[in-house]
Amino acid sequence: MPRPADRPYSRYSEHAVALLGQLIRQSRIARAMTTAELAARAGISRGLIQRIEKGDMGCAIGAVFEVATIVGVPLFYSDPRTLAAEVDRQRDRLTLLPKAVHTAEIKAKDDF
Repeated sequence: MPRPADRPYSRYSEHAVALLGQLIRQSRIARAMTTAELAARAGISRGLIQRIEKGDMGCAIGAVFEVATIVGVPLFYSDPRTLAAEVDRQRDRLTLLPKAVHTAEIKAKDDF
């Protein structure tokens, strides 16, 4: 598997991550938080906060979402109950799908 730095990303994805990083930075500054304070609260390093704010594509999505939540950047739904309901609805849809997909093995007829 290629390293994240070597992986190509679409321009749309790069712009979305850059925008999210900028929104996180603006919200952090509006709340008068330093990167060190935010890092301590999120339980991650100050360097990772800086990478998130710069729009680095190699940051763990869990860390990015946690930082966004701490500074108040809305991710999907503003109401936690709505988000929980949507997660449950999607989980119900996924239970209808098979757990694994197996392709039929085609054997060649080589008995001449």
